[in-house]
Amino acid sequence: MITSVNPATGAELTRFAPQPANEVDAILTGAATAQADWRRLAVAERTPLLRRMAEVLRENRERYATLITAEMGKPVTEALAEIDKSATTCEYYAEQAPVHLADRPVESNASESAVVYDPLGVVLAVMPWNYPFWQFFRFAAPALAAGNGALLKHANNVPQCALAVEEVVREAGAPEGLCRTLLIDVDQVAGIIADPRVAAVTLTGSTEVGAIVAAQAAAVLKKQVLELGGSDPFVVLADADIPAAAATAVKARYINVGQSCVNAKRFIVEEPVADEFVAAFVAAAAQLKVGDPADPATAIGPMARASLRATLHDQVERSVTAGAELKLGGSVPEGPGYYYPPTVLDHVKPGTAAFDEETFGPVAAITRAADAAEAITLANATEYGLGAALWTSDLDRARHLTRVLDAGAVFVNGMVASDPRLPFGGIKRSGYGRELGAEGIREFTNTKTVWIGPVA
Repeated sequence: MITSVNPATGAELTRFAPQPANEVDAILTGAATAQADWRRLAVAERTPLLRRMAEVLRENRERYATLITAEMGKPVTEALAEIDKSATTCEYYAEQAPVHLADRPVESNASESAVVYDPLGVVLAVMPWNYPFWQFFRFAAPALAAGNGALLKHANNVPQCALAVEEVVREAGAPEGLCRTLLIDVDQVAGIIADPRVAAVTLTGSTEVGAIVAAQAAAVLKKQVLELGGSDPFVVLADADIPAAAATAVKARYINVGQSCVNAKRFIVEEPVADEFVAAFVAAAAQLKVGDPADPATAIGPMARASLRATLHDQVERSVTAGAELKLGGSVPEGPGYYYPPTVLDHVKPGTAAFDEETFGPVAAITRAADAAEAITLANATEYGLGAALWTSDLDRARHLTRVLDAGAVFVNGMVASDPRLPFGGIKRSGYGRELGAEGIREFTNTKTVWIGPVA
């Protein structure tokens, strides 16, 4: 069974039986049939669907945010922001898809040549629970605008959100079958990837699951985009604005209860300003309100699952045993729900769990560096490469250091965030391919060369 549980209470909300094989087969056929017609439309004929998707999201903003909060525990103010961002992304691609997908003429004296972008077909999206609306729409808006169909296999702890995003696209007027949710077990995914009616696959999730899906897609030579784990560094150099850096660092770590691939996780601070940074960080983290995620004043709600909390607490305990200094939090509270307090570890060194592993929850690991060179070395000392933040008042130096930080995105004097205008994705074990921006909408297209010679 696919079960929805309220992580604030541990109470079951609802459950669904996985769709049987004949129902899944019908969904695949419907998607392939609908996409075959959808691809024939001009881009400008597809984009009104995206505008209407944004309208449906905004019209149902409170209801959808409440569903996110109930099903995965996101504080309601952040859930509302997630709906807003999903709508904004739909609007962005409604406006920019004709630009990003326009034919690109190539100068030639003897021929008419161009690069064109044709849709690939039906794309399977294997999505996580942590941003149950945003993760889908940042894929679906560009994919649909490009002429593809979309199938969603969502995380099994957010089935109601999975059905709700299908509702958005349906209510917006999408052709029947073009975008469907699959309520299926994990062991059914490989067969769907292999199915000839599916052209490509995109996954956001853990590195371990990404490797499995990549192997399944590679076995049938299908395109993949993988946005995987992260252990993002937040580098604070000695000349940084420390109060501003510390305030932003707290937000960067604890947004979404620390449950994001692109959360800042390792805070690497030059020794001369480390004490000041740690004091400011701990003071601000201690003020974050932990409680009912439906309360607009709550900053830290529950973690999404009990197993995630157990894993996180084990990482904290192993890090303390290895020499890290516990400055705040670090204990499992009594009572219902999967809560974990804002936790801060200082003097975290390489070889420690909180440095080497992805900590997916409200735990910050602070590492002290002797100088800027060591700070960059420590930042890059990870198997991941999703995002990185760099804080310094020397912008000339910053421009140089952004080129030597191993990450898909580097933000200077700010926190890493996704933006529909900018490509988003990682390197190393954080995955490959890009979402968002012009690069994202072209990922699931055939970049086709067209050469037309002169008529004799």
